[in-house]
Amino acid sequence: MTWSKSRPIALLVLALAGATTAAAQPADVLEPVMAGEFALQAGDFGQAAGHYLRAAQASRDPGLVERAARVALLAGQSESAAAAIARWRELVPGSLPAAAAAIQLALDQGDAEAAGIEAARLMDPDNPAGFPVLLSALGDAREGRAAVARKVLRGLYETNRMPSSLGGWLAVAGLARRLEDRPLAERLVVEGVERFPEDPRALLLESARLREQGRDEAAREQLAGLGDPAALAPELRRAAARQYALLGDRIAAAATLGHGPQDEETLRQRARWLIADSDRKAIGGLYAEIADMDAAPGPERRLLLGLLAESLRRWTEAEAWYRSVPRGPGHDQAMLRLAGAEGRLGRYDEALATLHELQVDQAADGEYIRDAYLLEAELLERRDRGDEALASLGRALEVFESDPALLYARAMLHERAGRIDASLADLQLILDDHPDSHQALNAYGYALAVHREAWSEALPYLERALELSPGSGAILDSVGWVHFKLGRHDSALKLLRQAWAARRDPEIAAHLGEVLWQLGQRGEARDIWNAGLRLDPDHSLLKQTLESHAE
Repeated sequence: MTWSKSRPIALLVLALAGATTAAAQPADVLEPVMAGEFALQAGDFGQAAGHYLRAAQASRDPGLVERAARVALLAGQSESAAAAIARWRELVPGSLPAAAAAIQLALDQGDAEAAGIEAARLMDPDNPAGFPVLLSALGDAREGRAAVARKVLRGLYETNRMPSSLGGWLAVAGLARRLEDRPLAERLVVEGVERFPEDPRALLLESARLREQGRDEAAREQLAGLGDPAALAPELRRAAARQYALLGDRIAAAATLGHGPQDEETLRQRARWLIADSDRKAIGGLYAEIADMDAAPGPERRLLLGLLAESLRRWTEAEAWYRSVPRGPGHDQAMLRLAGAEGRLGRYDEALATLHELQVDQAADGEYIRDAYLLEAELLERRDRGDEALASLGRALEVFESDPALLYARAMLHERAGRIDASLADLQLILDDHPDSHQALNAYGYALAVHREAWSEALPYLERALELSPGSGAILDSVGWVHFKLGRHDSALKLLRQAWAARRDPEIAAHLGEVLWQLGQRGEARDIWNAGLRLDPDHSLLKQTLESHAE
């Protein structure tokens, strides 16, 4: 007999069930039942199986017979298990649990043919209750039996003994994945979608497949085929919204999720998508919708309303919402955002006081305390109080020693103040502990490039950063600019175009426009620079670039 980690648990379940079973038996059955119980408690499963089989053969109690079968299966006593299952079926013809036990026995014996016969019976379309029993029986195949279960599952597919709905096909595909038969799982999904093309799940799966192939428009057509999102089941509506988001259409994602009943999670997700897309009209619509939902919103919703008001640059409203969040979940974040709103309103002393209150709050979350120092430094630097900002970060690092976010903030503060050696030193401290920090690698390489003009020395840092974060617009910009400085104009243009597509930023506009200008594409260069100016009319690098090419 093979022992497994599951046996002590199974023994406990059997022992607890056995107390009731034994108490209900007549005297001629009670003796073997009690003997079986004592054997179980002693850990002698073989003896227990024998005693319980004798009791089962003398009893007409289906519960006792089922118990005999399960003890025999647990003991690995195939003959006793077969006899008990046969007796069980004699007493309860058509028993689905008995069929599941028969499948387990066949799997334990490595008999795929016998298991397949039992599985085919459970796939009877006239008895749909058998299908979930089959999924459970094959899915619970014990260690070392998965290969037999896979063979049984493939046999059902190859003999066309499959469910009559897409949901059933997907359930079988899920079982195939659990049994580590990925080719069969993928085949089942594809064929299931082909067989049931009108099922909403088929449209969702086909949309996902097309998206993964890069066929975004075709994927959107599949999603459009779902019809009115309000008519979809909630889980399908959420899945459709996710697909729109993965296609990069966060507005459609939020609109889809906006149908049907709303809860805190759907409202938060819609807000995340709209804020990420910076669609002020849609954000304003969601803000009004949520504000009208409840005259006295709870803390979580007040925080969300504050975030939406902040995204709309309605700083006074944002301040009021944040200030109204009581102590408890979300209060620390509200305090941090409150300080930001106060700063935006020009009330810097109040903002600093709010941050100081958060920094000394013993009950506050450490991450928000750290972020309070980061925001304090940002506000102080904004007021040309760089030395005080540096001192704030120094105090923070005494509390949060070697924290990479604080070190990075101090490095950037040094860099903006022209203290390049100090900036590089802080970035090196980050890289000593976090050598794969793409943010620190990019900043280190960019500092070497821009401030030291050490283009070749900078490139390995930047290329490593790009390997770690290939979609980062900031890193693509850094690598592209260094390529340009090294005379690699074609690759520079390609990288900078990718950077601009990934992130609309005035500094990227300055760099991309410069490369286009040098390559003779002056009209497009001006278009890019003008687009950058619309983002930030006062951006110093962009203004310098334009002045250098004034005609």
